Amino acid sequence: MSQTQQIAATESTSTPGWDAIADHPPSAKLVAKVLEYNDALTQSQIAEHSKLPGRTVRYALGRLEEVDVVESRPSFRDARKRVYSLAIEDDPGPV
Repeated sequence: MSQTQQIAATESTSTPGWDAIADHPPSAKLVAKVLEYNDALTQSQIAEHSKLPGRTVRYALGRLEEVDVVESRPSFRDARKRVYSLAIEDDPGPV
């Protein structure tokens, strides 16, 4: 494998793109878009921005975390909550 192929392979596996959520339900795509426009949000903030029920947001976040599209960390303000952010860095394609 040439050095160019190794770099391309590393780049393609390091950060998932919008293609990773192409087969996900519309609610997961909406959650990803909300996180794209807002840096980092809690689950309740995502539900508020997206107008989706909390349970739907929780399901969508779980699906997005499985494919490494969303990252989560504990909230510094309230340790009982988690803060979610988008892990996609490239330009959005057709979603």
